[in-house]
Amino acid sequence: MRFLPHVTVATIVEDQGRFLMVEERRDGRTVLNQPAGHLEADESLIQAARREVLEETAWTVDITSVVGIYLLKADNGVTYQRTCFAGRALEHHPDLPLDDGILGARWMTLEQLQVSRVDLRSYLVLECILDYLHKPHYPLDLIR
Repeated sequence: MRFLPHVTVATIVEDQGRFLMVEERRDGRTVLNQPAGHLEADESLIQAARREVLEETAWTVDITSVVGIYLLKADNGVTYQRTCFAGRALEHHPDLPLDDGILGARWMTLEQLQVSRVDLRSYLVLECILDYLHKPHYPLDLIR
């Protein structure tokens, strides 16, 4: 059988030390994640990142750089390849409906995330933010 990882995107959106997070229901529990989701047919990774942020938070963003590329083998046995981007918030559209399962978007500091009573969707949530804060970012033309 051929190995086929799931291709996903996530976007770190920071504004004055606060990060745009998504509160969502997964497997009967509430978790926090970056705006993130699967790549759809006939879209680029950057288009997917913009779309996911809008669908999950009602914010339009400018995707500015690549933070990193990650592999995660989830508890369900599925492997996900996540491309994490950095983005800048442009405009909020509060009347847009959010994706199913999304409880809402929240702006949170790193400290709030670290002590939150809400679980993180995976360890990559915090790892991506720490990489965003402490490691180099890469230009978008890295992706071809």
